[in-house]
Amino acid sequence: MSIEVGSTVEGKVTGITKFGAFVELPSGDTGLVHISEVANTYVKDISNFLKPDDTVKVKVIKVGDDGKIGLSIKQLSDPSERVDSTSRMSFEDQMSKFLKESNEKLQDLKNRDAKRGGHNR
Repeated sequence: MSIEVGSTVEGKVTGITKFGAFVELPSGDTGLVHISEVANTYVKDISNFLKPDDTVKVKVIKVGDDGKIGLSIKQLSDPSERVDSTSRMSFEDQMSKFLKESNEKLQDLKNRDAKRGGHNR
């Protein structure tokens, strides 16, 4: 079975990393679902969405000259679900959401820096 860009196939998650999930396809090939292609929302921890041995439907989005296969789960979802929810929020709500997410990311960076023995800023 030839893997073609644009085709939809079902595969089995064989591994999870910080940057994505490896999926074994029916052809025996393995492709990568990058963390940015898992869901229509921000994915901080891929393990909250996928587990090893999960069966998933994926869309082939890239086949590199080197044989690497890029896959997407989110591109199979309904396009109307892809509309950013912030477009329906008021400006104040958008700012509030942005500040909350920004503070969470900043705190994560500070915690990571502290674990490495870095300097507090």
